[in-house]
Formats: sequence, C-alpha cells, structure tokens
Amino acid sequence: MKNSMLTRGVLLTAVSTLAITLSACGSDDSAEDTGAAADTSSSMESSETTDSATPVSDEPFGEGCAAVPAEGEGSFTGMTDDPVATAASNNPALSTLVQAVTAANLGDTLNTTDDITVLAPANPAFEAVPADALNGLLADTAALTTVLTHHVIPGRLAPDELAGTHTTLNNDEVTIEGSGEDFSIAAEGTVTQMEASVICGNVQTANATVYIIDQVLAPAAS
Repeated sequence: MKNSMLTRGVLLTAVSTLAITLSACGSDDSAEDTGAAADTSSSMESSETTDSATPVSDEPFGEGCAAVPAEGEGSFTGMTDDPVATAASNNPALSTLVQAVTAANLGDTLNTTDDITVLAPANPAFEAVPADALNGLLADTAALTTVLTHHVIPGRLAPDELAGTHTTLNNDEVTIEGSGEDFSIAAEGTVTQMEASVICGNVQTANATVYIIDQVLAPAAS
C-alpha cells in the first residue's frame, strides 16, 4: 500500500514538472512569435516608406503639353537633340517667342549658353498682351532683350528645384511658387498683371530645361 502511494506521488510530481516545463516553452515560443511579428511589421513599414519616397516621373507634365507636336523635331523627343532656340523654332506652340528671340538677336546666345532654365511664354501668353504694347516691344531691341533675358535662369532646374527666388540672365530676380507639378509666378511679375502658371514643365533640350508658361513676365522696374 505504501509502495503504491509512493509510486503515485512520484508520478504526480513528474506530471507537474512536465506541465511547468511545457508552459515555459510555450511562453518562449509566444515571445519569439511576437518578436517575429514585430520584425515583419517593421519591415513592411520600411518598405512602405521607401515606396512613398519614389521620385516623381521626369517626363514633361501639364495640360499645355497637349499643344506640343507628338512627332517630329518639335516634339518632346525631337527637342532633346537641339539647343533651346533651335528646338523652340521647331515647336509651333512657341512661334511668337521665336519671333521675339529673333528680333532681339538672342538665338545664338541661347543656343550656345550651357545649362540654363527657360521660362518660355506660349503663343497665348503673347496674345494676352495688348497689340500696340507687343508691337512696340518687338520694335525696341534693348527693351525686348531685357524682357527675354528675364525669362532665363542659369542652371538646369529640375521640378523639385524650381520653386524659389532665382537670379536671371538679366541680373534681376524671378520668384516661382509651388511644388510637384503646380507652379506659378505672382501677378505683379507679369506684363498683364495676371498670375502666370507653368502649363507644360520639364521639357528637355540639348542645353536647357524649359517650362512653358501662360503669361509674359515683366522685369522689375529699374
């Protein structure tokens, strides 16, 4: 009888010990699973952060890009091979600007200056200027040169560098506001006193990055 009770006590002790051991193992496994889940979550968050930091496309952007020919020398692809004045001359959306550049004898200067940013008024920008004022400007080489060089900034500015105040080839300043694909120049900086917007941005030529705008800019009064 005593032996039976002793044997039974030993078995109960062994079972209790086994249960405690299994419980401890389960606790360790749970902690390891929790740590693995945390590592997985951290990895996913890191991946999401990396994906959200993916840069914006370097292609031209803006509604005004629809006016640029899809093919030929005046297309986005065709313009990349030519210096900026030549590239603009092949683009019918910039024909009035080319007329102004020719009248001011600035074609060679623009074509041979390395790494510039050009704020290029589209044809409707010139059409918004009263005809008598525009004709007078086109006939005044000195004034026209001042206006046109105010549209040129040394250095090729990518979209994420465009916002800010920049010194122009006219040795004055132009301030551009915005971000992403939405940029503007305040109304007091234009000939018509209407806010200018970039309607087709990040257009590449052989020596310049071009942002086509919908107003003609006015240099600061000296």
